[in-house]
Amino acid sequence: MTAHGKGSGARALKVRVKSGKNRKLSSKLWLERQLNDPYVARAKREGLRSRAAYKLIEIDDKTHVLSKGARVIDLGAAPGGWSQVAAKRVGSPKQGRVVAIDVLAMEPLAGVDFAQIDFLDASAPQKLKAMLGGPADVVLSDMAANATGHRKTDHLKIVALVEAAAEFAREVLCPGGAFLAKVLQGGTESALLAVLKRDFTSVKHVKPAASRSDSSELYLLATGFRG
Repeated sequence: MTAHGKGSGARALKVRVKSGKNRKLSSKLWLERQLNDPYVARAKREGLRSRAAYKLIEIDDKTHVLSKGARVIDLGAAPGGWSQVAAKRVGSPKQGRVVAIDVLAMEPLAGVDFAQIDFLDASAPQKLKAMLGGPADVVLSDMAANATGHRKTDHLKIVALVEAAAEFAREVLCPGGAFLAKVLQGGTESALLAVLKRDFTSVKHVKPAASRSDSSELYLLATGFRG
């Protein structure tokens, strides 16, 4: 690993990762991007689980969906960046409550009740409802399907996840509740938007600054659930 830069520390050095025999080009580029990402460095400094935490912080600073005392469900939570932010902002566990699931394991997090389960498993919705013990005020979904590299297939997989998350949100949200989910540009089907616009008073796309500029990800925010 080497660092390149000009001047005497006036600007951050750019880290370059050497190619090794066992390192694929995609892995090398991903590692370089991580090492040079200011949000990754900031997350480490501030004790946040992931850079994704800043996406939720930015969105909530503008929309205020995570109010004190709110009951939140976080889908696709690992490694815990969103759950960490949600727990702090709603005051879990003393005031609000945060329950979370992911197909991957997650280190325990203060104020978060976590279960390792695939959201697409038939038992997941009931498990989440039981964990929360009542209706939710907010359903968060930062879920992403494993990429195949085939654009059309990946598009369909992310749409299926968002549709499943939206269906669950409509089952579990209390009136006035909010749904926030990751989608891809051009990846929110008109049928899904039509359903959400029928069931929520406001539906819009947001792209926080913490989303990489070269990424096609967007966030779909639906607020004011009609119940």
